[in-house]
Amino acid sequence: MDSVTQSYSVLLVSASAKFMDSVLPLLPERSFSPITKAPDVSSARRCLLERSYDLLIINAPLPDEFGTNFALDICQSTQTGVLLLVRAEQYPDVTARVAPSGVLTLQKPTSPALFSSTLQLLCATRARLRRMEQKTATLEEKMAEIRLVNRAKWVLIEQLKMTENEAHKFIERQAMDRCVTRRTIAENILATYK
Repeated sequence: MDSVTQSYSVLLVSASAKFMDSVLPLLPERSFSPITKAPDVSSARRCLLERSYDLLIINAPLPDEFGTNFALDICQSTQTGVLLLVRAEQYPDVTARVAPSGVLTLQKPTSPALFSSTLQLLCATRARLRRMEQKTATLEEKMAEIRLVNRAKWVLIEQLKMTENEAHKFIERQAMDRCVTRRTIAENILATYK
């Protein structure tokens, strides 16, 4: 992990203080900050209402539910990477249930080395999701600009009786002449004629 470029916020959910104490040393502050602790699903959900987290580590079972439904819900509704730790005898069944949704599982007890390598895999997955989120946001911005420019073109067509090609060239020319974006010109056109 490149601690200079990436830092991951962590929500650690466990009813066991012993588990929390054993995991915290494996989450160095230079790579994992802030780290929030929650003793149960209800508390964890309240934390998630206040902010989003890059990583969610769940030590199952929890007092108010086992933890699998919570893990599945978070994977389906957010971009948070989820690691679910379960007892060895439950591992095959739980993994078969949650793996298709993107939840990583680890059987306990586990070694610090295996926990750390699983955490690195989770971080790598989260980094890929971050890049995809950025690309999606850029595409959404471009689509919004295209829709806005098209609305402005239709206003020019209706109000000034331009052809679609003339309206397009008008917006392009105004943007270049004024050294502003097409979006700005489109917003001005819409404000003028509405």
